[in-house]
Amino acid sequence: MNYKMMGRFIAQIVAVEAVFMIPALAISLGYGEWAAVKAFAITLGIMLCLSGIFYALCRRAEKLFGAREGLACVALSWMVMSLLGALPFVLCGQVSNYIDALFEIISGFTTTGASVISNVEGLYKGILYWRSFSHWIGGMGVLVFLLAILPGGGGSGFTMHLLRAESPGPDVGKLVPKMRQTASILYVIYIALTILNVIFLLFGKMHWLNALCTAFGTAGTGGFGVFNDSLGNVSPYIQNVTTVFMFLFGVNFSCYYLLLLGKLRSVFKDEELRLYVGLVVASILAIVLNIRPLYATLEETVRHAAFQVSSIMTTTGYTTTDYDLWPAFSKAILLMLMMVGACAGSTGGGLKCIRVLLLFKALRRNIRQILNPRKVLVVRSNDKVVDEKVLANTNAYFAAYVIILVVCTLILSLDGFNLETNLSATIATFNNIGPGMAAVGPTCNFAAYSTLSKLTMSLAMLAGRLEIFPILILFSRGTWRRK
Repeated sequence: MNYKMMGRFIAQIVAVEAVFMIPALAISLGYGEWAAVKAFAITLGIMLCLSGIFYALCRRAEKLFGAREGLACVALSWMVMSLLGALPFVLCGQVSNYIDALFEIISGFTTTGASVISNVEGLYKGILYWRSFSHWIGGMGVLVFLLAILPGGGGSGFTMHLLRAESPGPDVGKLVPKMRQTASILYVIYIALTILNVIFLLFGKMHWLNALCTAFGTAGTGGFGVFNDSLGNVSPYIQNVTTVFMFLFGVNFSCYYLLLLGKLRSVFKDEELRLYVGLVVASILAIVLNIRPLYATLEETVRHAAFQVSSIMTTTGYTTTDYDLWPAFSKAILLMLMMVGACAGSTGGGLKCIRVLLLFKALRRNIRQILNPRKVLVVRSNDKVVDEKVLANTNAYFAAYVIILVVCTLILSLDGFNLETNLSATIATFNNIGPGMAAVGPTCNFAAYSTLSKLTMSLAMLAGRLEIFPILILFSRGTWRRK
């Protein structure tokens, strides 16, 4: 294990996080929120000191970086970011204890949107900004950002291992030959879509800070709202704009790159994109037919159904209505969409459409193999043969997914809530969605859970965002052995 290389990289991550926190400090200063200014200033001081110490101790690191260093480095970086990012919430006095603050910021960085804060509108503006901006940082990944802006570092292997560990999906491909250029292209697309989202929200006469925070939550598919009712009382125009952009940020970003290159046929033939669009359209139609009697007009019915399907499918978590009051059929559809999630290579969470597709194709292949034992059969995706290693990793991921889901639900059950609450809370945090159902539904929050449950859900959020394995390898003795 190359500890010095990891230490140097974590020092850089902490420094980047400190830079990202400066706008929040400036906003607090502009609004005269002196408690928040003090909290951010103290946190920045701690970050800069830690970053300097780590870098001084590890600056002469050997540039040898393997898979286990990449996985461990990503997991530890996200944990360190969360531990430090939670400090302003406690230091300014707006969150009563550190565990709640840690839960809140992990929910932000992992783009989950599950909250323990009841009165969001009572937060300092700087805290509100930092809380929402954490979604934008975590959406594409701060390590991907670092790879995009920093020259050199550890060679192509270093870059590949980090990008593979942080990027969502069963396999990480290159948009261009160099991984650093790939990271840069991803962030350019991400920033461009975010700016476009802000512009459309400003056209809807939304306050600039609210527009920024809402766009951050949409871009990162996070869902921290700036209002107590999420987006329930904003105009239909803003709700529709958010619906569209949530959907767009759930698409694999490589599709946008192909569009820029004019390769429309490749985009339209993408099987994952077709599954994603098909599930969204089918779910909207089914829910509209099911909930039509609950709303006065067809327009309102379609608007709420489209918004919630887009929000849940992309694991954003914004709400415009209390879907917990919908019929069981509609709630079952939403629960299914929570687990499926968006496309790989997007900012969405969940299993990812491509994994669901590969699992079904592998199942079909195995059934055909039983019927034709001597026949050699392969799994294809987008007219290409899927590597057996990718299929094996997908199966292992799904097995780990089910085990974590069961264990977390059992731990949450110690708090005495009903099964619907505990199961949906686990699904909502593990799949980085935000609101669940029943006692953690769209009009409630996670504050009533015990410290043990909050820590469990915090780990589940990190595991879900980092695709499980970077968190699991931290608990393996083999990870920390020197070669």
